[in-house]
Amino acid sequence: MKNQTLWQGIASDLEKEIVAGSLARGSRLPTESMLSQRYGVNRHTIRKALSHLAEKSLIWSKRGSGVFVMQKPTIYSMGERVRFSQNLLDAGRTPSRQKLSLSQRLATHEEASSLKIKKNSKVHHYEGISFADDEPIALFHSVFCSKRFPALAEYIEDLQSVTQALKKCGVNDYIRASTYVSAVAASSLQANHLRIKPNDPLLCTTSLNTDQSGTPIEFGRTYFSGKHVTLSYEA
Repeated sequence: MKNQTLWQGIASDLEKEIVAGSLARGSRLPTESMLSQRYGVNRHTIRKALSHLAEKSLIWSKRGSGVFVMQKPTIYSMGERVRFSQNLLDAGRTPSRQKLSLSQRLATHEEASSLKIKKNSKVHHYEGISFADDEPIALFHSVFCSKRFPALAEYIEDLQSVTQALKKCGVNDYIRASTYVSAVAASSLQANHLRIKPNDPLLCTTSLNTDQSGTPIEFGRTYFSGKHVTLSYEA
């Protein structure tokens, strides 16, 4: 490319290696010092090249760990069973979650109607970030009836699993009753959590889960990063 700057040339070279697979998806990039030595430039030039690759969603950085090549989109199954960890394990990824908040509040009209509980009933509100191989892929917001599950929040804190917490509350199995999918633009806060840019596409799922008798137990929304996740449904 004519008049290509040093950082542009470095970014182009690294991008070619990512596309060719020389830098494998999910692998850690060499350090800034190593890249500076490799290309014979200062770290400022390397940072500009890496910033460009990050803007193209080819790499991402984790504080204290380094810079990594972006994984291929995770295939997330939207089947009858609602199991976050198992879905990611089936996709060959390592699941984890980070709690943002776990509190009790009054249900909104939509939540009360969906859960079939009285207006102004109290609900447990659980929200956080879902990760695949340490890469943030979704933000989740879930509510559960506090009257039916008074100790649920405590169980979630202890077990770090909604499925296991519900089992402690007597719900041994639950299924997806309905899910609606829409496309929205990421807010600045959502983008910060998901390591994407504001206005990047999100896939918003609004779901209701019930126990085996058909009684609603969980209502919530999940915002999947369109760059990191492909939603899949098989009847």
